[in-house]
Amino acid sequence: MSLSLDATEVSHRYGGVAALTRVSVRVAEGSVVALVGETGSGKTTLLRSFNRLVDPSEGTVLVGGEDVRLLDPVVLRRRIGYVPQNGGLLPHWTIRRNVALVPRLVGMEDIGHVADVALQRVGLDPRAFGERLPRELSGGQRQRAALARALAAKQGAILLDEPFGALDAISRSEAHEVFERVRHELGVTAMLVTHDLAEAARLADTIVVMRAGVVEQAGSVDVLRGAPASAYVRMLFDRAEAAGAALGVG
Repeated sequence: MSLSLDATEVSHRYGGVAALTRVSVRVAEGSVVALVGETGSGKTTLLRSFNRLVDPSEGTVLVGGEDVRLLDPVVLRRRIGYVPQNGGLLPHWTIRRNVALVPRLVGMEDIGHVADVALQRVGLDPRAFGERLPRELSGGQRQRAALARALAAKQGAILLDEPFGALDAISRSEAHEVFERVRHELGVTAMLVTHDLAEAARLADTIVVMRAGVVEQAGSVDVLRGAPASAYVRMLFDRAEAAGAALGVG
């Protein structure tokens, strides 16, 4: 079952620095929202508010309609898949054991089979990759394994913090294809942090442009490109187009 994600009037500070200022974002069940912006825009802080790696100083954060402040953080994190930038695989565990981690923690049966199904779903043959260590996989394969782990326990939502940013162009395109296929097959809700507007345009239903801890504009790529709400949003599109990015408009 997919879970909605809602942040309402969320603010957070790191010492004297405002990371988020009255940010509101909604991710409907089964949809993908991309948070786009430069370093320091608040994207990752907002993302981590949903699994309580960050507890905002103000505002409300809901997962599946439940206030995360009322939920045990450990239980919450087992309900939500999380793919950090480096994949976060445990280096001394096999790929199968990594993918089986959350299914084991939540008490699922036949966790080896569950892990193998998740690996197959992301295009990794468990017979070929299941007993390998993370260092024996390419960067793209490790990120696929991390995605498999994030989905293995049938989590209703996944949080992805620039998971494809360090991949070469070919591996990145392959990872995009896998993500697109899997999210449509499973109907999973996802929030994706990226600095790449073209990636956001390809993978997300809605793009949320953030800058200096606030939301500059939110909408489809068509809306943002056709009617940018600020000079900053216009600049992002100008830069992407100058770099030859395919923004999938139309």
